[in-house]
Amino acid sequence: MEKQRTVAIPAEAELARQMEYIRQIRQQNDEYFKKTGEQKKFYSLAMGCQMNAHDSEKLEGMLDEMGYIRTEEETDADFIIYNTCCVRENAELKVYGKLGWLKHYKESKNPNAIVALCGCMMQQDTVLETIRKKYRHVDLVFGTFNLYKLPELILARQESGSTIFDIWQQQEEIVEDLPSIRHFPYKASVNIMFGCNNFCSYCIVPYVRGRERSREPEDILQEIRALAADGVKEVMLLGQNVNSYGKTLEHPVSFAQLLRMVNEIDGIERIRFMTSHPKDMSDELIQAMKECDKVCKNLHLPFQSGSTEILRRMNRKYTKEDYLELVRKVKEAMPGITLSTDIIVGFPGETEEDFQETLDVIRKVRYCTAFTFIYSKRTGTPAATMENQVPEDVVKDRFDRMLHVLNPIVHEVSEEQVGRTVLVLAEEVNKQDEHILTGRTEENGLVHFAGDKSLIGQMVPVKIIENKTFYFIGERV
Repeated sequence: MEKQRTVAIPAEAELARQMEYIRQIRQQNDEYFKKTGEQKKFYSLAMGCQMNAHDSEKLEGMLDEMGYIRTEEETDADFIIYNTCCVRENAELKVYGKLGWLKHYKESKNPNAIVALCGCMMQQDTVLETIRKKYRHVDLVFGTFNLYKLPELILARQESGSTIFDIWQQQEEIVEDLPSIRHFPYKASVNIMFGCNNFCSYCIVPYVRGRERSREPEDILQEIRALAADGVKEVMLLGQNVNSYGKTLEHPVSFAQLLRMVNEIDGIERIRFMTSHPKDMSDELIQAMKECDKVCKNLHLPFQSGSTEILRRMNRKYTKEDYLELVRKVKEAMPGITLSTDIIVGFPGETEEDFQETLDVIRKVRYCTAFTFIYSKRTGTPAATMENQVPEDVVKDRFDRMLHVLNPIVHEVSEEQVGRTVLVLAEEVNKQDEHILTGRTEENGLVHFAGDKSLIGQMVPVKIIENKTFYFIGERV
């Protein structure tokens, strides 16, 4: 099956079709269990952003409904699925490395294993060509717009015996109510929109996830109410640019209005969201964050570069001064709020003066944490063909110097938490010590504290007693 776009089917009918395919595969797997006494197993790996992680929860939910059970070992799986990322070159290289190993796995141990690839990498023609030429042991290839078709694609692979390529260039229907397996029972991610209209010159996302599409607010609220009824206490609202939510709806609703609606849902205790684009961060949204008691006072606000000229070349549509004024407004409205960010070093044309502007923003804003990146050239983006690509040794030197400025500030900001008693949502047992629990504060600080696993999923009063820069040591109050 080659690259295609089928005739659009109403979302409710599409869901019913896929649930029927799920039933058929479940019947096959149940019969396999009766014959062999063994259950088919799946291995799932999500790479990249939280959007991918949430998409994988849906893929895993469908596989569970089909009668597969999860395994943490690829060497034990009958169905292996990688939800890929293409934002950084390293993520792509990791996929190719795994595919090379899987060829030997299928040849020597499990020739009937199904290998599936989906996600952002698969929306690129160069990747598809590579898979066709070098990785013919891959069974299913699909993209970002048709994840819900997994059951249908599995059956198509069984019937045809050949690799299925099902890549769409756009999505018209948003299929709701897919089965899903949450990685944590007490917190969940909720997509509020898909795609992006910003076309930052370094970013491949608009090309692989399509143009911006917002979900209807009532569908979002209905999903969150169901999560709250199932014991979820914290929701993360996801979108490539949540601040522009609602602009594509027939009856536009702003993100600030949506936040207020979610804030009214009984059972939900914390609301987070990402990612916010500075150019769309409105006064209305800042006011909503201030007034909604469940919205966590932690904001992820990428600035990428402190240089107005580099920001122009990045097509970010704000200046350094715009960004700093926005930060001032946020901090004035919500004293004590913590800010995190994304920073790119080495964008084409970046001079030492431009780099110093980035350091200036870091010093002035004082972030609680930052996701820092060396510029990665992505084929198909305008930045990939720009002149004045910065030499690798210069970029690495700047990156190291940035960390020398950033990390002490992160430590100082974290030190302000020591001595405070805060509510920590206990998330899991520490992997190194079963008597230690790990959780997060409202400000998104990671805290380790002594406690019993019966506390997992609860809001626990904890006093911060030690700052380890990127996490805290606490003790129960």
